[in-house]
Amino acid sequence: MAMPPRRNRSSGTPALEWLDRNPQGAHMMRAVRELLAVQAVVAGTLPPALARHIRVASMDGPHITVMVPGPAHAARLRQLTEAAARRVREAGWPVERIVVRIDAAMGRTWTQKPRREAEPLGENALQSFEDLGRHVAPGPLADAIGRLLRHHRS
Repeated sequence: MAMPPRRNRSSGTPALEWLDRNPQGAHMMRAVRELLAVQAVVAGTLPPALARHIRVASMDGPHITVMVPGPAHAARLRQLTEAAARRVREAGWPVERIVVRIDAAMGRTWTQKPRREAEPLGENALQSFEDLGRHVAPGPLADAIGRLLRHHRS
C-alpha cells in the first residue's frame, strides 16, 4: 500500500509540523522565527565572540530584550546597542532600544553527574580487612575497618 504524499512544507520533525498546522502553534512559530531573525541581525553587528553568547528573549513594541550570560558580556553589548538597533531598523523592525539583561543560567552547562561505579570487595579483600582489623589498635582506623566490613558483609 502506497503512503500518501506529504506536504512539501515539512520542517523535518513531527512536533514542529504539528505546531505549524495548529493555530496557536503557528502563531508561536511565527514569533520564534521572528525572534531568531532579529537575533541573526543583532549578532551580525557584533564581534563573533560576543555574538555567540546572546539570545533575543523578547520584542515588546519598540524594545528588544537581549539576554547575555554575564556582566562582561552585558557591558560589551551595551556599548554596541545603538549600532545593533540601527541595523535592526534597517532590516525592517521598528526598534528604538535594545535592553540588555543578564541570565546567569545561560553560561551553565547541565551535565549529569556520572554514576559511581564501585566494584564490591571480593572475599579475599574482606578477609584481609578482617585480619587487619584484628591487628589494629582500637581507635578511628579500627572503627573505619569495622564499618567497611559491616557495609560489605550485609
